[in-house]
Amino acid sequence: MFLHYIDLSWRSLKRTPLVSALMILAIAIGIGITMTSLSVYHMMSMDPIPHKSDQLFAVQLNTTDDGNSWWTPDDVPYQLTYKDAMFLHNAETPVRKTASIRTAFTVHMNNQDVKPSLSSARAAGKDFFSMFDLEFIYGSSWTLTQEKAAESVIVINEETNDKLFGGQNSVGKEMYLDDTIFTVVGVTKNWDIHIKYYDLNNGSFNAPEPLFIPITLWEPMQLVTRGNTNGWKHEGVTTFEGQLQSEMFWVQFWAELPTDKEVQKYHDFLFAYLTEQGTKGRYSREVPQFNLQDVNEWMEYNNVVSEDNKILVGLSFMFLAVCLANILGLLLGKFIRRAPEIGVRRALGASKRQIFFQHLVEVSVLGLLGGLIGIGIAQFGLWGVRVTSQQYAELAGMDLTMILTAPAIAIGACIIAGMYPAWLVCKTQPAIYLKTQ
Repeated sequence: MFLHYIDLSWRSLKRTPLVSALMILAIAIGIGITMTSLSVYHMMSMDPIPHKSDQLFAVQLNTTDDGNSWWTPDDVPYQLTYKDAMFLHNAETPVRKTASIRTAFTVHMNNQDVKPSLSSARAAGKDFFSMFDLEFIYGSSWTLTQEKAAESVIVINEETNDKLFGGQNSVGKEMYLDDTIFTVVGVTKNWDIHIKYYDLNNGSFNAPEPLFIPITLWEPMQLVTRGNTNGWKHEGVTTFEGQLQSEMFWVQFWAELPTDKEVQKYHDFLFAYLTEQGTKGRYSREVPQFNLQDVNEWMEYNNVVSEDNKILVGLSFMFLAVCLANILGLLLGKFIRRAPEIGVRRALGASKRQIFFQHLVEVSVLGLLGGLIGIGIAQFGLWGVRVTSQQYAELAGMDLTMILTAPAIAIGACIIAGMYPAWLVCKTQPAIYLKTQ
């Protein structure tokens, strides 16, 4: 029976091609605009590492004096001071953890075969790669011994390896960062993430760094951060050593805590550390204040999906509702014109339920066709986002979920719009139209 209703629906659409085309176009435009904004929102809000997002925790420590405000929901700075981050990084805690800082270098091979280029880089601990699931093509991360010895070793991504070494196994080969020779110990696959969740303070939608070096090189090389640095009091810092010992916040820190027990232990460890720092007179705060937030909590805390994005999605659904209102009017006219035909069918034994279901199948076919065309319109809209907005370029795409969602929304919306016209035509009295025949 269902296939019969589909056949009747297709015949009905062909009998009124102009009206059918208008309805399909209306739903297609509505779906196209809706899916453009919804796809960007979906990519922004999706869990970037779902299998362990509840095990990775961003650490925040509030080492400001009591009464100081910050531009966070709870007045806790986003980042850590260097001395706090390195203390946590080197602490003998049985968890994976890493401090990390964004920097940049001129990358070259000290020859004329490869043109030098400026590249962003990240100084981090050896646990960074296992914590955030970076996959190695060649080699591996540096060892703890190499990290403690501050050896000049580097992990590069696949794109950099292709550029400098022609895609070959480059483990053991040398390259230059500024004037320093580094030995390659590992090559990772290009890191395909849409949200730079491990460093939201320095650009949520920026591309991941292609180069990684041990964070213990920061002091001997006297590196310069290329990320945000924030202070809360005047310190008059004029030297590199002064910056390292200052109360300025510019380092990110993450810990991997697989179980609730480990979360509690680390919570107690941070509480004890801050209490000790307060006792030493480093800051005046009656109650130690800090945060441990998993990946999704961290994204929400940093407003990765802003109110503007939510409003845009809401407006797109409102536009879809306007399109449905127009479809509702066209369906009313079309279905009422078929009242004589429905009266005859009712007289021949068709029930109201069968008539109602037949018309819902027809509007579902309309929705399916409009949804499929709407996917094409959405792709064009997302292309426009990629061209006009560098910030959202990596987010402007439709994954399988969004591709399947488009026709589902279109069919559901058309069913909602078609329920009243279908119900109205079901109330047709057969006797009225039989008398006119």
